[in-house]
Amino acid sequence: MAVCYVVGAGDCTLLDFEKKSGDLIIAADGGYKYLASAGIKPDILVGDFDSLGDIPENENIVRLNPVKDITDMDAAVGIGIEKGYSEFVIYGALGGRFDHSLANVQLLARLSQQGKKAELRNGETVITAVTDGKITFDSSHKGYVSVFSHSDICGKVCIRGLKYTLEDAALKNTFTLGISNEFIGSESEIIIEKGTAIIIYNP
Repeated sequence: MAVCYVVGAGDCTLLDFEKKSGDLIIAADGGYKYLASAGIKPDILVGDFDSLGDIPENENIVRLNPVKDITDMDAAVGIGIEKGYSEFVIYGALGGRFDHSLANVQLLARLSQQGKKAELRNGETVITAVTDGKITFDSSHKGYVSVFSHSDICGKVCIRGLKYTLEDAALKNTFTLGISNEFIGSESEIIIEKGTAIIIYNP
């Protein structure tokens, strides 16, 4: 399945992707600098250019009004959706202003609720969302994995193959029960039968 890569202006220590046929690369405002430094040419540059400053020449540019109701990242993802993409890998979405980081987590949740696959990547951290479904990991995964309810309550949550397990549990978005679980060298899965959960793990 083709992937839409979006690069924003937040912290971005590593662009660890290789564009394949059919993939789309979108720079969201200041994310253009990260792509330029890595020698990667975006297919589209979108933003109000408050973080990038100068507008590059000879690029496919979608210029946004700085007075708007959504972020540049949200607008960039929207362009990807308009072009038919349902899988998104997003860089430069964390760090910097916390409100933008939180907005990007909300964006993940919305994409998940729309049946799309999306993840935020930042060096050694991946954040994704699961809605009424599950995520599986093979035995090679190491480090920590945390599960947070984005919905008021995530129902019938099952965590299997990790250091700490759950069966048919309820997670609330005001309680930290799901933090700092660990991979143990086994195949594992996190099932969210009802609701949307945010999953944070080491890739």
